[in-house]
Amino acid sequence: MDEEGWPLPTGKEYAQESVFRPENLLREARRQRHLPEVAVPGVCLLDPDGDVVRYLAGPGEGRRHPGWGCYHTDMWVTAVRSSDRTQPPMEIGVVGNAVGAPFAVLVAEQLHTSGAGLVISITSAGQLTSLARPPYFVLIRAALRDEGTSTHYLPSARWAPAPGHLLTAVTAALPALPDRVISGRSWTTDAPYRETPAAIRRARDARADCVEMESAALYAYAAARGRDVLCLAHVTNTMAVSGDDFEKGQANGALAAIAMTAAVAQVLRADLGRP
Repeated sequence: MDEEGWPLPTGKEYAQESVFRPENLLREARRQRHLPEVAVPGVCLLDPDGDVVRYLAGPGEGRRHPGWGCYHTDMWVTAVRSSDRTQPPMEIGVVGNAVGAPFAVLVAEQLHTSGAGLVISITSAGQLTSLARPPYFVLIRAALRDEGTSTHYLPSARWAPAPGHLLTAVTAALPALPDRVISGRSWTTDAPYRETPAAIRRARDARADCVEMESAALYAYAAARGRDVLCLAHVTNTMAVSGDDFEKGQANGALAAIAMTAAVAQVLRADLGRP
């Protein structure tokens, strides 16, 4: 190890299990907080901006999950009816404000440990390539690794790709989704206020279409742990340099995010035989 350099990305033992495990933390959280051991919904949404949970806690009439043991967050549950009225409503668990790569992966690990089969992240993103006029969604097929969390799960590489089986199924169904979704790539950064002209130029040269803060780490975690995670970017801004930015639509985008989560989960159930 170069003691004069940055040691964090080196010396990892990727095959070793962690001593500190999410199931142990959740066990102790439930004990301390007297929570019942109740599984979370099979489909869960990471909502970094918190707009969805604010909606569900207010006019959206969500309910707080009784057994979610995370020390740092609450979970709100909503039921979404399918267009096929013979099917029962789909329950979706939503965790808000898990912004940034370390926090998003910490919560994702706990979601999967608590019973989630599919974790979807819908994060606000800045536009790098003009794919459409904001707001619109990008299905992130790969994320440029400009953060630290992914290096704890996978060896160094430029890109973290989406799980292939999820990407294939959802890409084929893009025209049927409830809002416009464009397949693209993102740049994941730990430092949004260091999006300098030089950094933006390098990301564009790498053919990233938007910039956000979680996807590369979530995809690295998914690959390392064999978990199902899919990331979408809600491109809402041009980094506040042109005015009228950060507009998401009705209920600050909460309704669109819930509908998108349900539609993507429905596609994966149908195409991959999910329960």
